[in-house]
Amino acid sequence: MTVPDAPDPLEAATQATRSLQGLSTELTARVPHLLEAMRSVGTGLELHSTLDRICETAAELADARYAAIGVVDEEGEGLSDFVTHGVPDETARLIGRRPDGHAGLLGALIREPQTIRLDDLTADPRSAGFPPGHPPMRSFLGVPIRVQGEIFGNLYLAEKQGGGAFSEDDVHMVRVLATEAGIAIGNARLYEAARQRERWIDGSVAVTTALLSGGDADDALTVVAEQARRLADAAAGIVLLPAEDGGLEIVAVSADQPAKVLGIVIPPESPVVERLLAGEPVFVTDASADARVLSRVAAEYGPSMLLPLQSGGRVLGALATPRARGARRFTEAERTLATHFASQAALALMMAEAQRDRERLAVYEDRDRIARDLHDLVIQRLFATGMMLESAQRKSVVPAVREGVGKAVDELDVTIQEIRTAIFALQQGPAEAPSGLRTRVLREINMAAVPLGFKPAHRFLGPVDATVGELTGKNLVAALREALSNAFRHAEATRIEVVVDAKARLEDGTPGVRLSVADDGVGIPEGGRRSGLRNLARRAESLGGASWCEPGIGEDGGGTSVVWQAPL
Repeated sequence: MTVPDAPDPLEAATQATRSLQGLSTELTARVPHLLEAMRSVGTGLELHSTLDRICETAAELADARYAAIGVVDEEGEGLSDFVTHGVPDETARLIGRRPDGHAGLLGALIREPQTIRLDDLTADPRSAGFPPGHPPMRSFLGVPIRVQGEIFGNLYLAEKQGGGAFSEDDVHMVRVLATEAGIAIGNARLYEAARQRERWIDGSVAVTTALLSGGDADDALTVVAEQARRLADAAAGIVLLPAEDGGLEIVAVSADQPAKVLGIVIPPESPVVERLLAGEPVFVTDASADARVLSRVAAEYGPSMLLPLQSGGRVLGALATPRARGARRFTEAERTLATHFASQAALALMMAEAQRDRERLAVYEDRDRIARDLHDLVIQRLFATGMMLESAQRKSVVPAVREGVGKAVDELDVTIQEIRTAIFALQQGPAEAPSGLRTRVLREINMAAVPLGFKPAHRFLGPVDATVGELTGKNLVAALREALSNAFRHAEATRIEVVVDAKARLEDGTPGVRLSVADDGVGIPEGGRRSGLRNLARRAESLGGASWCEPGIGEDGGGTSVVWQAPL
């Protein structure tokens, strides 16, 4: 990684120390100490450790008990960071919230960045006093720190050792140190910016790889949320997609408690939704107090970035990266990098969608071919076989043979009807799916019969179509599809039983619907993939339900039973 050239520290130090010529003998004697301090300050490139080192060095140089650096925010109205030296951790915890720079001497230094030296800061009219638990301080020295000509922050020193006041010599020394500190901070900021860009680029690569890997779409969206949360140093990463009835629905979450917000829809009347769907980013200072969001999710968060997932003029959804309440606001650089990340994620989503469309088209073409083969070859041969058996039945004089052939013909008729049902299912597209839940479940079972080689048994308990709502029904059908797919791909089952119980009672006694898909296969292997089961659990939890696995219907409980339930 390369860092752009910065001013030569030795040249800057030489220029700064020229101002010391002709000063007191005492000050001249302290020059070696100053040069050593300047060398120490310029060591290292990590920004926060550089600020720590400047505080410690300044305190030693001026013989001060306490030192601090207040970093001015981008608006130049307050402090975005406050680094201290000399204040014990226990005392800092008692003080609580760090100063924001809007009042007192710290605010005065922000509004008028110039050197301030006080024998007793408590007697200064600009002083706003100390919060409870704050250590007593009297002598004070404040010096602005400039980085490339702009105010970066201020260096504060307090409590001269021995109880005296800071001298003019201290002022000269700290000013020179502040000059070197500005150079060191400039280098550290450039290095930090380069590292930050590299992290966001790596995150974009990880997202693109996950989306184009051909894996589960829900898992890929979760990768987007996880990467965004990590890169933005946020409390959560949230992916939202357009909801069926308008607004934006939370479909993927990376947070401490993702189930609490998964499935929540931000209504279409929210001004934030309107702007996001128009392709405009929204930056919120405090989500918990912003009336535009119109969602209970916002109550837990503070500074937030809400970015459209937009590519080629098309808005696919949105990405939110909220920080905790009271956390620092996002910088302009972070906003820019996050916006580029969202655009890259949207492009990857579009590419993945196109890839899935191609795969889906190939599946539909294959299904059409299978349907034609079943109709043109298999049914005709079965029909011809049935006619031959009927002819043999009429010619046979042995009653047992006539009865056996009759049963075989009946079985062929049933088989032909099942194949015709499978052909109908193969020729149906997703948009042609019937609205009734019972019919949709039967359709999924009939579609699964083709790759399985047998038709799963099924039972319905209770008024399925009348009691199960559209949202719950949609998720139940998706859970059934996932469970049947897992049984086909992994279970090696020879028997599957599907039960949809609309009379179920959940653990808390509330009425619910329960789906059970049981097989006699090999069970869930140790260390096997769990992405499908996680998808089932997420769908259930978003509705207030649950999903788990039980023993199957094989011998001695062999196989797996996947249970999925949700309240009505």
